[in-house]
Amino acid sequence: MHDKEFSVTLEEIIREFDLEVIYGPEGFEHTPIRHDDINRPGLQLTGFFEDFDPDRIQIMGMVETLFVRSFESSEREACFERLFSKKVPVVIFTRAIDVMPECIEMAEKYGVTILRTNEYTSNFMGDLIGKLRVSLAPRITRHGVLVEVYGEGILILGDSGVGKSETAIELVKRGHRLIADDAVEIKKVSDRTLVGSAPEIIRHFIELRGIGVIDVRRIFGMGSVKPTERIDLVINLEQWVEGKHYDRLGLENQYTNILDLNIPSLTVPVKPGRNLAVIIEVAAMNNRNKKFGYNAAAELSDRMYKTFNEEIK
Repeated sequence: MHDKEFSVTLEEIIREFDLEVIYGPEGFEHTPIRHDDINRPGLQLTGFFEDFDPDRIQIMGMVETLFVRSFESSEREACFERLFSKKVPVVIFTRAIDVMPECIEMAEKYGVTILRTNEYTSNFMGDLIGKLRVSLAPRITRHGVLVEVYGEGILILGDSGVGKSETAIELVKRGHRLIADDAVEIKKVSDRTLVGSAPEIIRHFIELRGIGVIDVRRIFGMGSVKPTERIDLVINLEQWVEGKHYDRLGLENQYTNILDLNIPSLTVPVKPGRNLAVIIEVAAMNNRNKKFGYNAAAELSDRMYKTFNEEIK
């Protein structure tokens, strides 16, 4: 499911970054972009195309432009023909650079879209790569709840009826924020990061058995919701099973694999009398401590080991 190829259209990119269209062939706005890498075609303008990916967006900054302008008109035309003949999807000029006539001529010949922005090259590239990585990221949908607790993104999983939504409402009442209920769309935006959000149609809504569907934003205010959040910890809720071994010290590191990333996880047994909201708050704070290098379980284990050794001596 997560190996599906996603795309973003040039129309979306133009709208997002307020780009000026210098030239576009018929239907250019529907051109799909499927790669989150972009390229500055310095070497390609000289004719070097080894390991060149023609499906990437091409960025022409000041350096590339000054290089091409140093040639006579016929050689400039040859430079752009070498690049545009590869059928690149789009060439974007930065810093409001004047587009050379030879560039437009070759764009018309090969049907390549030419866009322009006022932004500096490095700034624009950073923003564009960020946009593409989010839009093209591998993704899956998980049945669960995503909340932000003390700055930690907590993905709550468990069987239907175990109390995920009720726990989320209690957390919202305690000042934390809801990102998604029932269906959580998870994107892998980098090799280390998962980001979760809610499908647009059910965003800010939550279902409570016996009450029905409520709009969390309208009842608890804008501060109670958030559109997206990084997933830092997975908490699996399950019904308490008598006799089953549960980790009481926290020395065992558990992980849940999502989109080939191992996310720290906990299994929390549910039974009457347990305040799940408080437990999840403590889990979130403890997870933050671990990120900063402090592990309470490991420290307790060290103390017990030292005390035991001293008693033996």
